[in-house]
Amino acid sequence: MVFRAAYKSACLAFSPARLPVAVMLAVIALASCHQGKKVDVAASINPKKMPTMTTKNVVTFISDSGIIQYKIVSPLWLVYNERDTPYWSFPKGLYLQKFDRNYKKIASVAADSPKFYSDQKLWQLDGNVELERLPGDLFLTQQLFWNEREHKIYSDSFIHIKTTQHMLEGYGFVSNDRLTDYRIIRPSGMFPFNKDAQPAATPVPPGAAAAGGPTIAPVPPSATP
Repeated sequence: MVFRAAYKSACLAFSPARLPVAVMLAVIALASCHQGKKVDVAASINPKKMPTMTTKNVVTFISDSGIIQYKIVSPLWLVYNERDTPYWSFPKGLYLQKFDRNYKKIASVAADSPKFYSDQKLWQLDGNVELERLPGDLFLTQQLFWNEREHKIYSDSFIHIKTTQHMLEGYGFVSNDRLTDYRIIRPSGMFPFNKDAQPAATPVPPGAAAAGGPTIAPVPPSATP
């Protein structure tokens, strides 16, 4: 009798009718656990640090007032519009062409890691910057700023300039955005350019202008984040 009573009690305890209830409780507990984890992960994400747009293998044109002004080519384009200071980033490099009103190429820019601060209309070009103005002027430096709003290009870094007539080197640079009126702030060398022979550089006396114009005080970069 005791054995039968124990057997009957055990059968009631593991009755199939009670099994679905236990399974449902377990599923609810697991779902609650997973939901809590999802909320924790979402709370740890800062939208301001995430790009609002990511584009790969970019080839695009930028126009102003219906006129094409630039062509941009880049392996990766990141846009951060939620930042306090919105900007575009090209962490894998950028090649940019500038056109005149007749869609004729007048200049090009290449750099390893550029940024464009959209509210300020300011380009910050970093790493192996190559700026070319047709028909053959070449500007080489490691950092360059281009302020579209003020139509000014400037740098505090070492710069090497090669034109069809001469070569210039020095530290600090300021120019209009068409590169038709520029100066090296602290020139260190200036010599005529000859395709057949390369004479030694002629030292430039301290305080002398790099391109025959008046000496200009260094222009500090605009405030960037």
